[in-house]
Parts: sequence; C-alpha cells; structure tokens
Amino acid sequence: MSGASPVSRWRGPARLVAKRTGLALVTLVLVSAVIFTISGLLPGDAAQEVLGQGATPEQFAALRHEMGLDRPAVVRYFEWLRGIAIGDPGQSLVANKPVADIISERLPNTLILAGLTTLFSVPIAFLVGIASAVTRGQATDRALNIMTLAMVALPEFLVATIAVLVFSVKLLWLPSITIVPQDPTLGEFLRAYAMPVMVLGVGVIAQLGRMIRAAIIAELDRPYVEMARLKGVSPRRLIFRHVLPNAVGPIVNSMALSLSYLFGGAIIVETIFSYPGLASLMVNAVTSRDMPLLQACAMVFCATYLLLVLIADTVAILANPRLRQG
Repeated sequence: MSGASPVSRWRGPARLVAKRTGLALVTLVLVSAVIFTISGLLPGDAAQEVLGQGATPEQFAALRHEMGLDRPAVVRYFEWLRGIAIGDPGQSLVANKPVADIISERLPNTLILAGLTTLFSVPIAFLVGIASAVTRGQATDRALNIMTLAMVALPEFLVATIAVLVFSVKLLWLPSITIVPQDPTLGEFLRAYAMPVMVLGVGVIAQLGRMIRAAIIAELDRPYVEMARLKGVSPRRLIFRHVLPNAVGPIVNSMALSLSYLFGGAIIVETIFSYPGLASLMVNAVTSRDMPLLQACAMVFCATYLLLVLIADTVAILANPRLRQG
C-alpha cells in the first residue's frame, strides 16, 4: 500500500491546532468576563479618586454619569468586549487618554525585561537541566536538585529584597531603582537591568531546569538511547543529536509555561524596582480605580499567557511523529 499523501498526513495535526486555537479564544472570552466582574467588585471607583472625599453626592453622580459608570454592568461589558475585539479598549478614566496609547508606552518596557530575562535564564536552565539529567542519582544531580528546589520555594519579593540588600546596600554595585537613561551605553543598560533580570531569572531557571531534566530523563530511558550507546555514540552526540530533538515537544511546552511565569513575577519585580512597565501600570490602575486601564492590562497578560500555551501545544502536536503519520 502506498503511504499517505503529505496533505493527509498533516490534516490531523491541523485539526488539532485549529481546535486548540478555538479553545484558546473561548477561554479568552471567559477570562474577559471574569476580569470585568472582579474589577467591578473593587471598592470605590474612578470618580471618587478624581474628586476626593470633599466632593458632594451631586458631583459624584454627575462625574459617574459623564464617565458612564452609572450604566448597567452588562451593557458596559459588551461595549468593552467589542472595543477589545477591534483594538480599542476605551478611554482612561483618570489620565483621560486612550488606553491603547498608555499601554503602547509601557508594553515595550515589559517586553524588553521579559526578553532580557529569557536570554539570561533559558541557556542557564538548559545547562542545569542537562547536567542534572546526565548525572542522575549522582552528587551533582542531588546538589542541583536541592538548589533548584530552594530557588522555586523563594518568592520574588524575598529574592528582590535580598538582592537589594546585598548588591545595592552592602556592595553598592547596582542601583535599587531601575532607571534607564536616554541613549544609554552598554554598561549603563546592563547595570540598570541587572537586578530585575536576575530576580525574575531565579524562578525561570529553577522551574525550566527541572522540567528539562525530567524531559531528558524520559528520553534517556527509551530503547533507541540504549541502542545508540551500544553503537558507541559519544554522550555529547547522544544528548544533542538524538535526545534533545526527540524531547523538543515537552521542552518547548515547559519553556512556554516557565516564560509565562515572567508576566506574573513582573508585577512584583516592577513594583519593587519602580520599573515603568505594564505590570506596574496595572498596579497603579488598581490604586486609582481606573477600570478600563486595569481591565486592558489584565487582558494583555492573559492573552500573552494563552498565546504562549497555544504555541507550546502547537509545537508539541507538530513534533509528535504519530500525529504527523496520521
């Protein structure tokens, strides 16, 4: 019998990817409803923040009507959801500027921080995971396991506090506030980002390193690895030419889950180091009860998380030879 055509071989994976994409979109809509509901439960509103405690009830009512806060929640939700769908999340109630403009000013800073943390942490996590897997059960593996467990257990605010005390207060090497000057030199740029990148990278290195270790160990126990060893394949060639390509699905999935952690940890790190990113903008929106800005920031974080998970699922599906062969 002749083999299946290339089109038919990819039909199954394409259906699975389309199904996962549809589920991600449905999840995003459900998340939007949760975000809108929870943000509406916060005490106070933007009118109170703008007018202060000395305003009269009539002034509150007039400003709430002007801001549209007196309309039914269902009407406001569907109008907001429609705006999100067309790329217009509304107007900031406090800054009186389009929310999209405010986010576009801060989002690049968060992406730079996430990108630098990825460049710093992923190679180290690969080294930790591979070293731990190839020395399974030995002293190196036990030491790396203890180290990564301790790193996972440490919360970001504690790591940030320790880093500030050591590198800023004691050693005077790094600034405790992340201020990037205009047109910085390479040294100024690295010095400004060193602390937040290091703090965020601790959790990513620990989580991703342990996941890579598990994925490699699962491949090392397969029969083809034993056959390669019997044929005299060197350990380095075995890992980089045989094991890692076959473990790409689980490893990419682990990378997506670990990198999505960056956006959660960024909320604490940006606040502690006064970094002008999207996470600190969302914290300010909570303080000022600027609901359109808060909801839009939360949607950006949720959409980014779902996109990373969708990319991981897609790579895992396409990397599965049984699915490719129909």
